[in-house]
Amino acid sequence: MALHSSAEALLARSHRLGSDPRNTNYAGGNASAKGAAPDPVTGHDVELLWVKGSGGDLGTLTADGLAVLRLDRLRALRDVYPGVEREDEMVAAFDHCLHGKGGAVPSIDTAMHGLVDAPHVDHLHPDSGIALACAADGEKLTADCFGDTVAWVPWRRPGFQLGLDIAAVKEANPQAIGCVLGGHGITAWGGTSEECEANALHIIRTAETFLAEHGRAEPFGTVIEGYGALPDADRRERAAALAPHIRALASRDRPQVGHFDDSPAVLDFLARAEHPRLAALGTSCPDHFLRTKVRPLVLDLPPTVELSGTVTRLNELHAAYREEYAAYYARHAEPGSPPMRGADPAVVLIPGVGMFSFGKDKQTARVAGEFYLNAINVMRGAEAVSAYAPIEEAEKFRIEYWELEEAKLRRLPKAE
Repeated sequence: MALHSSAEALLARSHRLGSDPRNTNYAGGNASAKGAAPDPVTGHDVELLWVKGSGGDLGTLTADGLAVLRLDRLRALRDVYPGVEREDEMVAAFDHCLHGKGGAVPSIDTAMHGLVDAPHVDHLHPDSGIALACAADGEKLTADCFGDTVAWVPWRRPGFQLGLDIAAVKEANPQAIGCVLGGHGITAWGGTSEECEANALHIIRTAETFLAEHGRAEPFGTVIEGYGALPDADRRERAAALAPHIRALASRDRPQVGHFDDSPAVLDFLARAEHPRLAALGTSCPDHFLRTKVRPLVLDLPPTVELSGTVTRLNELHAAYREEYAAYYARHAEPGSPPMRGADPAVVLIPGVGMFSFGKDKQTARVAGEFYLNAINVMRGAEAVSAYAPIEEAEKFRIEYWELEEAKLRRLPKAE
């Protein structure tokens, strides 16, 4: 059966948006389209929603990765929504709104796409948009950046209520082309697929320009003496010497594959005075800390210290990290929370050398590093125009150990 023209346009738009890392992170964000198609039983046209399913990647999305839902049934859920305390039940309810056979599992963001009164919707995680979303005065900065063309939606955990919030904001602001979601990302909409994509890109690029034109020169502070990057050959030699020690620490609970990044953005961050404070605040965008854990392990020594001294200090910091992570879990875990996944860090930062990231396979390890680089970019942007203010720790835990997000991670594309 031929793919509906709305779904074809959605796939093409998703590929364009997902192919540029400035627009969204790997497997992050989602896009949708609405349109009419015949009901296979009655033959009468019904309104449908095509939306990226749970765990898919925009850049490589296929027709099989789309969830297809009856729009009337999805919107009827507004009448039976039991409230935020029973949010998890709504994703199961989406299964009863599916149209036809096959297709992907609906994600927790499905409500956002179905409830917003627009034919096309994009929800993305661009560094520039998240920088505004995670700034201490993000609402004011959003108004300064966009005027009344982009609205502000305060932080809310992804789910049905967030969809209701965004739908209400769109209705109250008919001139708006989208919104910034506090602590999270952006959402854009349009009457056509082309208009929606253009609106999403306008929000992203306008935020980039705003940060560049209004940001201060050194948002991470001055360079710490002795913490600058080692020369290339020395840096790689040091990284090679440290790698087996760090991977052993990161593999205390289960074997891990490592990835190394010594890009200029990472090295500059680790050379600056504010990096310990900012790293301790942790990442903010839900997709980020699902991969990076709530915060990294940061070595507090310059790269010129003897290797044996560095290894000893890393052992001490690792023991403290495990204790702190277990305490974090204990502070926030509830009877129904998933078990702790392990207390080892997913990201280890070594000033003057670079970033080591870890995962179950090479792709997962690489993506964890990419996501922490996204977080560095977000911190830079937020600090340049304001102060980086991520969501509260309790909210981070609710996301990190949310069963619905656990399910999303299980559905991610397999490593190549």
